[in-house]
Amino acid sequence: MAAATTAPLMAQRTGRRRLRVPHALQGVLAVLAVLALLELVTAIGFLPQRHFPLVSDDFRALVEQLGDGGFWTQVGQTLEGWAIGFGLASVIGIALGIVIGSSEALHSATRVIVEFLRPIPSVALIPLAVLIYGTGLQSKVFLATFAATWPVLVQAIYGVRDVDPVAMDTARAFGFGRLARMRSVALPSSVPYVVTGLRIASATALILVVTAELVIGAPGLGQAINVARSGGDFELMYALIIATGLLGWGLNTVFVTIERRLLRWHPSQRLAEAGR
Repeated sequence: MAAATTAPLMAQRTGRRRLRVPHALQGVLAVLAVLALLELVTAIGFLPQRHFPLVSDDFRALVEQLGDGGFWTQVGQTLEGWAIGFGLASVIGIALGIVIGSSEALHSATRVIVEFLRPIPSVALIPLAVLIYGTGLQSKVFLATFAATWPVLVQAIYGVRDVDPVAMDTARAFGFGRLARMRSVALPSSVPYVVTGLRIASATALILVVTAELVIGAPGLGQAINVARSGGDFELMYALIIATGLLGWGLNTVFVTIERRLLRWHPSQRLAEAGR
Protein backbone atom coordinates (compact mmCIF):
# COMPACT_ATOMS: atom_id res chain seq x y z
CA MET A 1 0.00 0.00 0.00
CA ALA A 2 2.82 2.34 0.94
CA ALA A 3 4.66 1.52 -2.28
CA ALA A 4 1.51 2.19 -4.32
CA THR A 5 1.10 5.56 -2.64
CA THR A 6 4.74 6.50 -3.07
CA ALA A 7 4.85 5.80 -6.82
CA PRO A 8 2.41 8.54 -7.88
CA LEU A 9 4.20 11.02 -5.60
CA MET A 10 7.55 10.19 -7.18
CA ALA A 11 6.01 10.57 -10.63
CA GLN A 12 4.63 13.98 -9.69
CA ARG A 13 8.01 15.13 -8.37
CA THR A 14 9.75 13.86 -11.49
CA GLY A 15 7.22 15.70 -13.65
CA ARG A 16 7.81 18.90 -11.75
CA ARG A 17 11.54 18.63 -12.21
CA ARG A 18 11.11 18.13 -15.94
CA LEU A 19 8.96 21.21 -16.24
CA ARG A 20 11.42 23.38 -14.34
CA VAL A 21 12.92 26.11 -16.56
CA PRO A 22 16.66 26.73 -16.05
CA HIS A 23 17.49 29.94 -14.21
CA ALA A 24 19.45 31.47 -17.11
CA LEU A 25 16.69 30.64 -19.60
CA GLN A 26 14.08 32.35 -17.41
CA GLY A 27 15.85 35.69 -17.88
CA VAL A 28 16.10 35.21 -21.64
CA LEU A 29 12.42 34.34 -21.91
CA ALA A 30 11.47 37.39 -19.83
CA VAL A 31 13.49 39.70 -22.10
CA LEU A 32 11.98 38.16 -25.24
CA ALA A 33 8.49 38.57 -23.79
CA VAL A 34 9.08 42.27 -23.10
CA LEU A 35 10.50 42.83 -26.60
CA ALA A 36 7.53 41.02 -28.16
CA LEU A 37 5.13 43.18 -26.16
CA LEU A 38 6.88 46.36 -27.29
CA GLU A 39 6.76 45.17 -30.90
CA LEU A 40 3.03 44.49 -30.55
CA VAL A 41 2.03 47.80 -28.93
CA THR A 42 4.03 49.70 -31.54
CA ALA A 43 2.65 47.69 -34.47
CA ILE A 44 -0.98 48.28 -33.42
CA GLY A 45 -0.32 52.02 -33.11
CA PHE A 46 -0.51 52.32 -29.33
CA LEU A 47 2.91 54.00 -29.48
CA PRO A 48 3.71 56.42 -32.33
CA GLN A 49 6.19 54.77 -34.70
CA ARG A 50 7.71 58.16 -35.48
CA HIS A 51 9.33 58.23 -32.05
CA PHE A 52 9.09 54.53 -31.16
CA PRO A 53 10.16 52.42 -34.16
CA LEU A 54 9.44 48.71 -34.21
CA VAL A 55 11.83 46.71 -32.06
CA SER A 56 12.67 44.56 -35.07
CA ASP A 57 13.75 47.70 -36.95
CA ASP A 58 15.92 48.77 -34.00
CA PHE A 59 17.72 45.43 -33.99
CA ARG A 60 18.09 45.56 -37.77
CA ALA A 61 19.80 48.94 -37.40
CA LEU A 62 22.03 47.46 -34.69
CA VAL A 63 23.07 44.58 -36.96
CA GLU A 64 23.92 47.11 -39.67
CA GLN A 65 26.08 49.00 -37.17
CA LEU A 66 28.08 45.86 -36.42
CA GLY A 67 29.62 46.13 -39.88
CA ASP A 68 30.50 49.81 -39.47
CA GLY A 69 34.02 50.59 -38.28
CA GLY A 70 32.87 53.89 -36.79
CA PHE A 71 30.56 52.03 -34.42
CA TRP A 72 33.42 49.94 -33.04
CA THR A 73 35.51 53.09 -32.65
CA GLN A 74 32.74 54.55 -30.50
CA VAL A 75 32.53 51.35 -28.45
CA GLY A 76 36.29 51.50 -27.93
CA GLN A 77 36.13 55.14 -26.82
CA THR A 78 33.44 54.30 -24.27
CA LEU A 79 35.36 51.26 -23.01
CA GLU A 80 38.56 53.31 -22.77
CA GLY A 81 36.91 55.84 -20.44
CA TRP A 82 35.31 53.02 -18.45
CA ALA A 83 38.54 51.04 -18.07
CA ILE A 84 40.63 54.00 -16.90
CA GLY A 85 37.96 55.31 -14.54
CA PHE A 86 37.19 51.88 -13.13
CA GLY A 87 40.88 51.05 -12.72
CA LEU A 88 41.61 54.26 -10.83
CA ALA A 89 38.52 53.82 -8.65
CA SER A 90 39.55 50.25 -7.81
CA VAL A 91 43.06 51.23 -6.75
CA ILE A 92 41.92 54.28 -4.76
CA GLY A 93 38.93 52.53 -3.16
CA ILE A 94 40.74 49.34 -2.12
CA ALA A 95 43.84 51.12 -0.81
CA LEU A 96 41.93 53.73 1.19
CA GLY A 97 39.38 51.17 2.37
CA ILE A 98 42.05 48.88 3.79
CA VAL A 99 43.86 51.76 5.52
CA ILE A 100 40.68 53.29 6.96
CA GLY A 101 39.08 49.99 7.91
CA SER A 102 42.15 48.73 9.74
CA SER A 103 42.32 51.74 12.09
CA GLU A 104 39.51 52.52 14.50
CA ALA A 105 40.75 56.08 15.02
CA LEU A 106 41.06 56.74 11.28
CA HIS A 107 37.65 55.24 10.62
CA SER A 108 36.02 57.48 13.23
CA ALA A 109 37.86 60.54 11.89
CA THR A 110 36.89 59.98 8.23
CA ARG A 111 33.35 58.65 8.67
CA VAL A 112 31.72 62.09 8.43
CA ILE A 113 33.80 63.01 5.37
CA VAL A 114 32.88 59.78 3.56
CA GLU A 115 29.19 60.10 4.43
CA PHE A 116 29.19 63.73 3.22
CA LEU A 117 30.93 63.16 -0.11
CA ARG A 118 29.39 59.79 -1.05
CA PRO A 119 25.80 61.01 -1.67
CA ILE A 120 26.91 63.85 -3.99
CA PRO A 121 25.47 63.04 -7.46
CA SER A 122 28.36 62.64 -9.85
CA VAL A 123 26.43 64.41 -12.63
CA ALA A 124 26.46 67.53 -10.46
CA LEU A 125 30.22 67.63 -11.01
CA ILE A 126 29.91 67.82 -14.81
CA PRO A 127 30.38 71.63 -14.90
CA LEU A 128 33.50 71.26 -12.74
CA ALA A 129 34.84 68.49 -14.97
CA VAL A 130 34.30 70.57 -18.12
CA LEU A 131 35.87 73.63 -16.49
CA ILE A 132 39.01 71.74 -15.48
CA TYR A 133 39.41 69.04 -18.14
CA GLY A 134 37.31 70.21 -21.09
CA THR A 135 35.06 67.83 -23.05
CA GLY A 136 37.44 64.98 -23.79
CA LEU A 137 38.52 61.73 -22.22
CA GLN A 138 39.76 63.29 -18.99
CA SER A 139 36.29 64.53 -18.04
CA LYS A 140 34.81 61.06 -18.52
CA VAL A 141 37.57 59.53 -16.43
CA PHE A 142 37.15 62.09 -13.65
CA LEU A 143 33.40 61.53 -13.35
CA ALA A 144 33.65 57.75 -13.60
CA THR A 145 36.44 57.61 -11.03
CA PHE A 146 34.57 59.81 -8.54
CA ALA A 147 31.36 57.79 -8.84
CA ALA A 148 32.94 54.33 -8.88
CA THR A 149 35.33 54.90 -5.98
CA TRP A 150 32.60 55.00 -3.33
CA PRO A 151 31.20 51.44 -3.73
CA VAL A 152 34.71 50.00 -3.62
CA LEU A 153 35.79 52.18 -0.70
CA VAL A 154 32.75 51.47 1.46
CA GLN A 155 32.81 47.73 0.76
CA ALA A 156 36.54 47.54 1.49
CA ILE A 157 36.06 49.35 4.81
CA TYR A 158 33.21 47.03 5.80
CA GLY A 159 35.16 43.98 4.68
CA VAL A 160 38.25 44.80 6.73
CA ARG A 161 36.18 45.67 9.79
CA ASP A 162 33.90 42.64 9.55
CA VAL A 163 36.61 40.14 10.45
CA ASP A 164 35.88 37.31 12.86
CA PRO A 165 37.44 38.46 16.15
CA VAL A 166 38.15 34.83 17.08
CA ALA A 167 40.29 34.47 13.94
CA MET A 168 42.17 37.66 14.78
CA ASP A 169 42.72 36.56 18.37
CA THR A 170 43.94 33.17 17.18
CA ALA A 171 46.44 34.78 14.81
CA ARG A 172 47.59 37.06 17.59
CA ALA A 173 48.03 34.10 19.92
CA PHE A 174 50.25 32.40 17.33
CA GLY A 175 52.50 35.45 17.32
CA PHE A 176 51.32 37.05 14.06
CA GLY A 177 52.23 40.73 13.87
CA ARG A 178 49.86 43.48 12.72
CA LEU A 179 50.86 43.27 9.06
CA ALA A 180 50.78 39.47 9.12
CA ARG A 181 47.28 39.46 10.62
CA MET A 182 46.17 41.94 7.97
CA ARG A 183 47.64 39.85 5.16
CA SER A 184 46.59 36.42 6.41
CA VAL A 185 43.24 37.13 8.10
CA ALA A 186 41.72 40.54 7.35
CA LEU A 187 42.38 40.73 3.61
CA PRO A 188 41.10 37.23 2.72
CA SER A 189 37.98 37.86 4.83
CA SER A 190 37.31 41.15 3.01
CA VAL A 191 37.49 39.62 -0.50
CA PRO A 192 33.70 38.96 -0.80
CA TYR A 193 32.97 42.58 0.10
CA VAL A 194 35.60 43.98 -2.26
CA VAL A 195 34.50 41.81 -5.19
CA THR A 196 30.89 42.97 -4.73
CA GLY A 197 32.09 46.58 -4.59
CA LEU A 198 34.04 46.13 -7.82
CA ARG A 199 31.00 44.69 -9.61
CA ILE A 200 28.87 47.65 -8.54
CA ALA A 201 31.64 50.09 -9.41
CA SER A 202 31.94 48.63 -12.91
CA ALA A 203 28.29 49.42 -13.70
CA THR A 204 28.57 52.85 -12.06
CA ALA A 205 31.65 53.76 -14.08
CA LEU A 206 29.96 52.79 -17.36
CA ILE A 207 26.86 54.83 -16.49
CA LEU A 208 28.94 57.94 -15.77
CA VAL A 209 31.03 57.53 -18.91
CA VAL A 210 27.95 57.31 -21.14
CA THR A 211 26.34 60.21 -19.24
CA ALA A 212 29.40 62.35 -19.84
CA GLU A 213 29.32 61.49 -23.53
CA LEU A 214 25.63 62.41 -23.73
CA VAL A 215 25.82 65.66 -21.78
CA ILE A 216 29.20 67.17 -22.63
CA GLY A 217 29.69 65.53 -26.03
CA ALA A 218 32.77 63.46 -25.23
CA PRO A 219 33.47 60.90 -28.00
CA GLY A 220 31.79 57.53 -27.55
CA LEU A 221 28.45 55.74 -27.70
CA GLY A 222 26.71 58.47 -25.68
CA GLN A 223 27.72 61.14 -28.17
CA ALA A 224 26.57 58.93 -31.06
CA ILE A 225 23.17 58.47 -29.38
CA ASN A 226 22.80 62.22 -29.02
CA VAL A 227 23.80 62.82 -32.66
CA ALA A 228 21.24 60.24 -33.85
CA ARG A 229 18.54 61.88 -31.72
CA SER A 230 19.37 65.34 -33.08
CA GLY A 231 19.22 64.03 -36.64
CA GLY A 232 15.88 62.31 -36.12
CA ASP A 233 17.31 58.85 -36.79
CA PHE A 234 15.40 57.15 -34.00
CA GLU A 235 16.07 53.62 -35.22
CA LEU A 236 19.81 54.26 -34.93
CA MET A 237 19.31 55.99 -31.59
CA TYR A 238 17.53 52.98 -30.11
CA ALA A 239 20.03 50.62 -31.71
CA LEU A 240 22.89 52.43 -29.96
CA ILE A 241 20.95 52.43 -26.69
CA ILE A 242 20.54 48.65 -27.01
CA ALA A 243 24.28 48.37 -27.74
CA THR A 244 25.04 50.33 -24.58
CA GLY A 245 22.76 48.05 -22.57
CA LEU A 246 24.39 44.94 -24.04
CA LEU A 247 27.80 46.38 -23.19
CA GLY A 248 26.76 46.88 -19.57
CA TRP A 249 25.25 43.40 -19.44
CA GLY A 250 28.43 41.89 -20.84
CA LEU A 251 30.64 43.63 -18.30
CA ASN A 252 28.36 42.59 -15.46
CA THR A 253 28.39 38.98 -16.70
CA VAL A 254 32.19 38.99 -16.68
CA PHE A 255 32.31 40.24 -13.10
CA VAL A 256 29.64 37.79 -11.94
CA THR A 257 31.64 34.93 -13.47
CA ILE A 258 34.84 36.12 -11.79
CA GLU A 259 32.99 36.49 -8.50
CA ARG A 260 31.73 32.91 -8.69
CA ARG A 261 35.19 31.58 -9.47
CA LEU A 262 36.90 33.52 -6.68
CA LEU A 263 34.21 32.91 -4.07
CA ARG A 264 33.10 29.35 -4.78
CA TRP A 265 34.12 28.61 -1.15
CA HIS A 266 31.78 31.32 0.21
CA PRO A 267 28.38 30.28 1.68
CA SER A 268 26.50 32.82 -0.48
CA GLN A 269 27.82 31.22 -3.67
CA ARG A 270 26.99 27.73 -2.42
CA LEU A 271 23.42 28.80 -1.72
CA ALA A 272 23.17 30.42 -5.16
CA GLU A 273 24.41 27.23 -6.84
CA ALA A 274 21.96 25.17 -4.79
CA GLY A 275 19.11 27.48 -5.89
CA ARG A 276 19.83 26.71 -9.51
